[in-house]
Amino acid sequence: MVMRFRNRTDAGQQLAKRLMAYANRSDVLVLALPRGGVPVAFEVAQALNAALDVFIVRKLGVPGHEELAMGAIASGGMRVLNGEVVEGLQMPDDVIEAVAAQELLELERRERTYRANRPIQDVQGRTVILVDDGIATGSTMRTAIEALRQLEAAHVVVATPTAALSTVRGMRPDVDEFIAVMTPADFVGVGQWYEDFSQTSDEEVHELLERASRLSTVSST
Repeated sequence: MVMRFRNRTDAGQQLAKRLMAYANRSDVLVLALPRGGVPVAFEVAQALNAALDVFIVRKLGVPGHEELAMGAIASGGMRVLNGEVVEGLQMPDDVIEAVAAQELLELERRERTYRANRPIQDVQGRTVILVDDGIATGSTMRTAIEALRQLEAAHVVVATPTAALSTVRGMRPDVDEFIAVMTPADFVGVGQWYEDFSQTSDEEVHELLERASRLSTVSST
């Protein structure tokens, strides 16, 4: 019988058990890739007694061929360009800037929606546990990893309930540790490993971050 998670809460609780070596450490920060990564990361952060925040990545699509990424931007003002695509298409700087400016507006909107007035967490010198609800190709996660390196995170851990085995093998050299509950070889999509894979809303993300902030304040007093 194939094991599946009941929902993202169940997945987060199971993932947290694999991460207890990071519990009760002041340098640890749990960052979720929204939206689906947030319910998973919430459970991880609570189990580890760690701070929780979101790390947003927005793809920079080639105009007219938006599915093709020429790069991405991420929380903290980071920009990662795909040199192969940019050089291959001889993409002008002004086009890159225009697309980046447009995506920055959406990134900032999401930052406000999710985080409200809470400041972004500083990752410099910290151990960052980067969480998503599953990893298929890993393109967003790779961008997040590179951005965190630019932001001088001391130790980057990728943690996910489920990931494609081929992706894990390709990504493992880029991080300090990769932790997954299961890495099936017959991976088609993240949703196949969940009984309930309903979409996470912006409101749910905001609520979970608010709860995590309140609980963190209570535990530190």
